[in-house]
Amino acid sequence: MSIELGKFNTLEVVKEVDFGMYLDGGEQGEILLPTRYVPEDCKVGDWLTVFLYLDIEERLIATTLTPLVQVGEFACLEVNWVNEYGAFLNWGLMKDLFVPFREQKMKMQVGREYVVYAYVDDDSYRIVASAKVDRYLSKETPSYEPGDEVDILIWQKTDLGFKAIIDNEFSGLLYDGQIFREIYTGDRMKAYVKQVRPDGKIDLMLQKTGVEHVGDFSGTLLQYIKDNGGATPLHDKSDAADIYDTFGVSKKTFKKAVGDLYKKRLIIITGEGLKLAD
Repeated sequence: MSIELGKFNTLEVVKEVDFGMYLDGGEQGEILLPTRYVPEDCKVGDWLTVFLYLDIEERLIATTLTPLVQVGEFACLEVNWVNEYGAFLNWGLMKDLFVPFREQKMKMQVGREYVVYAYVDDDSYRIVASAKVDRYLSKETPSYEPGDEVDILIWQKTDLGFKAIIDNEFSGLLYDGQIFREIYTGDRMKAYVKQVRPDGKIDLMLQKTGVEHVGDFSGTLLQYIKDNGGATPLHDKSDAADIYDTFGVSKKTFKKAVGDLYKKRLIIITGEGLKLAD
């Protein structure tokens, strides 16, 4: 059997000792799971899903904790401390994640957060991270279609909007005109593909477009009115920020949904807002 450093592995418990359990690591030998991480009622012969990394003495060790990033993933992590070799990031484990100076785009500062990529260094067999994110993003042309839902990690602010990492693989751009609430580097959220350009670059948006989205939100708005005593003070003249804070949609989408429900005679529009039709 082979194990994967920096990832979750399912291994068999083969020995119990005073300070924990040993797991079968195949060619890597037995791997210690310290007592603090051993599940209650665990016994020899059980199979456990554990995360494998190196302790402060560079020994392979297991934990049942879930780190903030695994090898092969991107994440936004805070710098705990810095020394003459590089920066050390909090990734939720006892030993911090190392970022050598050569893998920093600018000198990292304690207390700041940075988007990084985690990988295993071929020379040292250590789990390290790099802030030079571009080199780890796919250069292939993606197969997304307009309207596809994706998971994104906000990466960095640009003059046009925000760069985002899509599905832990591709780079995309969320234009300022598509943003209707405060977002920050490190935020994770759902988004939609607006288009894939001929050069493979991906434009993103935070809302669906067209009839499908308006129809979806029309139902949401109608249910909201029903759940709130048959009325809402929000209307097509309300502030866009108030609409977004309440529903998470743009004012344009809200107004289209209001028009849709009004045409269907499901609501009436008054000077005090919207009400269910009799």
